[in-house]
Amino acid sequence: MPQFAYVVHSNPVPGREDEYNDWYSNRHLADVVAVPGFVSAQRFRLTDVVADNLPSQRYMAIYTMDTDEPEKVLEHLTSLVETGAMHMSEAFSMEGMATHLYQAITPLVVATGEDN
Repeated sequence: MPQFAYVVHSNPVPGREDEYNDWYSNRHLADVVAVPGFVSAQRFRLTDVVADNLPSQRYMAIYTMDTDEPEKVLEHLTSLVETGAMHMSEAFSMEGMATHLYQAITPLVVATGEDN
């Protein structure tokens, strides 16, 4: 089955970063992974603050999907959000949010432990 990475770049509403991080890490990741087709999720915070061409978003979430129909999985996710069936924190800023869908083109490569 094809594997996809759904990447979400976002920021908190100014002054609500703790609330945003608590909701995102402790609720939202699990809510999304509960949607059929999603299999994992992980969050990241931008640390390279002196590089050129930095994105405007400081946070990134990567969701892995195993599905033949990623567009249908994302439509279902969107429907849950739009109908209120999936809680979205008011600390999550929609301004400047960006999403991207990538299809895996290689298998996952992992360290063997020999040189680590």
